[in-house]
Amino acid sequence: MPDHAKHPILTKILATLGPASADVPTAVRLIEEGVRVFRINFSHGTIDQFAKTLAVVREAGEQAGEHVAALGDLSGPKIRMLGVEGGTLEVQPGDHVEITRRNVDASRDPETGVVTLGTTYPEMVDDAQPGHRLLINDGAVRMLITDKVTPADPDTDGRRPDDPRLICGVTVGGTLSAKKGINLPDSDLSAPSLTAWDRQCAAWAVEAGFDYLALSFVRKGADVDELKALLKDAAQQRPAAQRQPRIPIIAKIEMPQAIRELDGIVRAAEGVMVARGDLGVEMDLARVPILQKQIIKAAHDHGKPAIVATQMLESMITSATPTRAEVGDVANAILDGADATMLSGETAVGQYPVQAVHYMARTAAQAEAYRAEERRRHPELPTLGYTSKDRPAALARGVSVIVRDLGAKCVVMWTQTGGGVRYLSQMRLTVPIIALCPDPAVLRKLALLFGVRPVLADPPDDARLIFAHADQVLLDRGLAEPGDPVVMVRGWPMGVPGTTNTVQVHHVADQCRI
Repeated sequence: MPDHAKHPILTKILATLGPASADVPTAVRLIEEGVRVFRINFSHGTIDQFAKTLAVVREAGEQAGEHVAALGDLSGPKIRMLGVEGGTLEVQPGDHVEITRRNVDASRDPETGVVTLGTTYPEMVDDAQPGHRLLINDGAVRMLITDKVTPADPDTDGRRPDDPRLICGVTVGGTLSAKKGINLPDSDLSAPSLTAWDRQCAAWAVEAGFDYLALSFVRKGADVDELKALLKDAAQQRPAAQRQPRIPIIAKIEMPQAIRELDGIVRAAEGVMVARGDLGVEMDLARVPILQKQIIKAAHDHGKPAIVATQMLESMITSATPTRAEVGDVANAILDGADATMLSGETAVGQYPVQAVHYMARTAAQAEAYRAEERRRHPELPTLGYTSKDRPAALARGVSVIVRDLGAKCVVMWTQTGGGVRYLSQMRLTVPIIALCPDPAVLRKLALLFGVRPVLADPPDDARLIFAHADQVLLDRGLAEPGDPVVMVRGWPMGVPGTTNTVQVHHVADQCRI
């Protein structure tokens, strides 16, 4: 067992399940290496396949003895090419390309050389304008829209007047093939944030009991609100006894419009993901590292967790070891303040999924040790980035100071709903937060939060046994040793949500020590 399994890292690791990892033995090994959230990508597969993958997550968590969250990633209105005659089509700089609203495969006219292609979102012909860029296959092929033909234009070229189309010139050539993604970084698209497939997947996610949903291609806070309304409606369709709290939403920041509306998006969502893939295509690639810092800061200013994703250890899809640059990227994301880092293809289709998680966890451990040492050398009074007069927020600030001054081994918090634990997580403590809760669904959601170790435990009937009960949990799991100082946070009366009001310093297995 790796050392960080006995002494878990504070940064959370998300791993995408796919053909390389969607079996129980592999998922258990990923958990042992440090994964606490599994991502199921709704862009690839069927509902039945997703259900089988979710069953793998639940069974692997049970076998590993950890409360592991399942995050469903909605596809969003991703624009793609339709088919290509002959399988592939090469375009060169200067080629004339027309994007049509018709349902056609891409082809080149043998006489004129004009390339015509259809898309999964024909309305883009209406949304895009001359002067806008059009990128295909993550920007590998680039075009500039030079003109636009509308139904009102004269039919001077022999085409039907009802064939609106964009006229493009290729600036960077390459290979076109079926289903390649299309990006329009300069265009404000009218596509709804939720497709029909998204709505079907979201309704099923409520029924299946997912712990988080990620919303793709978010452009404004209202997109998040739309998904919230859908989830609420889906929950109300279920019998009252089976209704659960609404699934928290992670907003994926990957479009220029999302950067402009970042504050409203962060306010609306329960967390954000720095989706660097499309963000690096839609915007200047050199800006992505700065945007990463800005998005993380915005999330923390609102007390929300931030996930950094895409190509973190990309070379490990085919290599048993990462590059030095990739290790540096992971470490810097953590030093930027990321609550979690995510692996995509590395664990979904890569040849070395377990090794990828191992290297990410080792890197996180080193980055966290450096950050802890810096905080010891340059202590600062803790602060939340947003104004809050809530009692749990004030207690969280106090706990941070006590942990620092006493060198506490960990913080132990009894919780019913996880609200107070979220405040503690926002303080970015350098020691684990042991969240004791009797509700497995709450514990799975807490698995995403920085520094939180969710543990299933019922509060004792007799409040006088509260310390002994916590001690037993800590000692049984190797989370502390006799005599270690810990900070206990709880509410009184016990077991009542929203009553967090007590902070106590305690030494493990020493009831009389003061």
